[in-house]
Amino acid sequence: MTRQVAMVRYKVHADRAAENETAIRRVFEQLAREQPSGQRYGAFKGSDSQNFVHFVVTDRHDNNPLNKLDAFQAFTAGVRSRCEEMPARVEMTEVGSFRLLDA
Repeated sequence: MTRQVAMVRYKVHADRAAENETAIRRVFEQLAREQPSGQRYGAFKGSDSQNFVHFVVTDRHDNNPLNKLDAFQAFTAGVRSRCEEMPARVEMTEVGSFRLLDA
């Protein structure tokens, strides 16, 4: 199975970090409720609480279930206004991993 893997990184304004984290948590709440198949997603913040990195792994290239979530749409609609450094998305190809992408 071919997976689509992407990393998105950005830095938020210090006074907007908590707001950003709350918006991310809402995405995970909806993911937990709806359990979309073929989707893996992780969001991490740096020790400074301003730098964020998201990893998106999707089994279906043409239909990313994350984009259909109301909470994700709300998160992405407001992310640019929260950012000090804009999101940069990098498409990635797996070279190797150990238990990282296993179910």
